[in-house]
Amino acid sequence: MVVKGKKTKNPPVLSHEFVIQNHADIVACVAMVFVVGLMFQISSPAASVFIALHHNVTVPTEIQPGVFQDVLAYTQGPKDIPAIFFYLLISVVMHAIIQEYLLDKVNKKLHLSKIKHAKFNESGQLLAFYITSIVWAGDIVLRENLLSVASLWEGYPHASMSFLFKFFFIIQLSYWLHIFPELYFQKVKRDDWAPKIQYACLYLAFILAAYVTSFTRVALFLLLVHYISEAVFHTCRILAYLDKTAIASKLFKLGDALFVVARLSSVTMSVLTFWFGLASVPAELQVLDTATGNFNTPLVRLAALLAVCLLQAWLMYGWIMFQVKRAREAGPASAEKSSAEKSRARKTEQERAKARKARKEEEDALPEADQKIKAN
Repeated sequence: MVVKGKKTKNPPVLSHEFVIQNHADIVACVAMVFVVGLMFQISSPAASVFIALHHNVTVPTEIQPGVFQDVLAYTQGPKDIPAIFFYLLISVVMHAIIQEYLLDKVNKKLHLSKIKHAKFNESGQLLAFYITSIVWAGDIVLRENLLSVASLWEGYPHASMSFLFKFFFIIQLSYWLHIFPELYFQKVKRDDWAPKIQYACLYLAFILAAYVTSFTRVALFLLLVHYISEAVFHTCRILAYLDKTAIASKLFKLGDALFVVARLSSVTMSVLTFWFGLASVPAELQVLDTATGNFNTPLVRLAALLAVCLLQAWLMYGWIMFQVKRAREAGPASAEKSSAEKSRARKTEQERAKARKARKEEEDALPEADQKIKAN
């Protein structure tokens, strides 16, 4: 599998260009080593640490009134680190597949500039991830009956998770970690590193903090709301590059509205959960207990609420500055357009005046009898 770009000659083995051109094949071979390791009894225990999910427990669950059944669930633990590393490799391979078999084929038809080409690829990759995460998160909400707002804090600590629930967070962490090697594999300029590293670190910090402190339900809803607004934005940007400006302009307005709604709903859910819901738990249960995954203390709740609110305020500030900048850029453009229209109108009026003057001069040059005949 070869990423974008035409090769005129084979680069030296293990050189930077060789690794960049064949990184998907190299990473896929490394991942296959772990998969093949499952087939042999000697290497199976070590390989399963990277592929399978661990820290599983049995939790008694009430399936009918008065009837309980042991259900397999999962908790957090240090063995999640090898799993995150393995699925980071899978994320790199999936990134290369989407790039080569979808985005590059579309880019060949568009003939975009280098800057637009990079933005189109970024939006295409993120849109694929956001849509997958939205569908996955929605399925978890429906499967585990988390439709009520009270489910965000009822039954805390939510240390035990279903397989899909835990796997969702493992994939989230592995995906945002794979952004860092992709800076090298995609030959991103150093000037463009800062924004990519910034948003990847923010995602990792908040998702990892929620995963460790058992605030996974709140994190699931916050990610779902945020991903919906981001998916609409990147859809608009892709449509704009595809010359679908009529549809993109309408969707951009919808995206702006969804962005504001996402910020307000995120703050609302955080306040309801950390300020009211978890605070209503009896005081004897508001203790720090890492063994059971209970982090429901006033200090932790306040820190979590402030972190979420500050993040939403920072995102909103950036969005407002972007809107102001766009309005300022649109102002001179509209002024130039109106001045051009005024100059064209003046020019047309002058031409009409000259035409009237020329006709009058022609009439004055005629004999008096002809002038009367023309007037009649």
